[in-house]
Amino acid sequence: MSRSSGKKYSAAAQQIEARPYSIEEAVPLVKKVKFAKFDETVELHLRLGVDPKHADQMVRGTIVLPNGLGKSKTVLVIASGDKLREAQEAGADFVGGEDMVAKIQTENWTAFDAVVATPDMMRSVGRLGKVLGPRGLMPNPKTGTVTQDVAQAVKEVKAGKVEFRVDKTGVIHCPVGKVSFASDKLLENANMLLQAVVKAKPAAAKGKYMRSATICSTMGPGVSLDVSPYNQKAV
Repeated sequence: MSRSSGKKYSAAAQQIEARPYSIEEAVPLVKKVKFAKFDETVELHLRLGVDPKHADQMVRGTIVLPNGLGKSKTVLVIASGDKLREAQEAGADFVGGEDMVAKIQTENWTAFDAVVATPDMMRSVGRLGKVLGPRGLMPNPKTGTVTQDVAQAVKEVKAGKVEFRVDKTGVIHCPVGKVSFASDKLLENANMLLQAVVKAKPAAAKGKYMRSATICSTMGPGVSLDVSPYNQKAV
C-alpha cells in the first residue's frame, strides 16, 4: 500500500467506531468510507464455530444473489452432443469437450470464472483437479455445476450465483456486490448470504455458530457486524 493510500485508509478507518454494527448500519457505512477510484467489490467475511477438518462440520452451499454481483461471469461448459448447443444458446462463453480439457491441461488456461460440466465428462474433468481445484473452479454436483441441465446452470451463474465454503481456518469469504450498488440492493444480497449460511449450519456444530463477521470493500477497512441475530436464528 502506498503512503497516500495508507493515509486514505487511516482516514476511512477513523470513521468506523470500535463496535459491532447491524447489517443495516454497516452497508451504508462501507459505501461511505470507500476511497479507491475503481468500483470495489463488497465482501462478507464470516468466522464460524466449526472445525472443517471434520466432514460433518463442513459448511458450503450456493445462492443466486437477488441483485447479482455487478459483473457477468465468464462461463466454460464442458459437455458433449446436444448439450454443447444448449450451453451456447444459454449464453456460455466457452463450450467444448475433450478439447477444452486438453487446453486447460497443456496451457494452464483459466480465462473463466466458473465451469459447468455434464456427468459423462467428469472422468476427463477429474484430471484437471490440480489446475481447477486451488482456484475453486472444480465442478461439483453439490453446487449445481455438474448437471445435465447445462442451460439452467449457465443462466444461474450469469444471474449472480455464488458459492460459499468455509476454509480450513473456519472462515467464509464471499462477495455480495459492488460499492456502486444502492444500499438497499447490497443489503438484500448480504442478508441473503447470511441467511443461507445460517441455514447451512451443520448438526454437528456445537456452541456459538457465527463467531464474528466483517463487511468491507476491496480496499476499504472492515466494519464489524453484530452477529447475535444470526446466532438466534441458528439455534
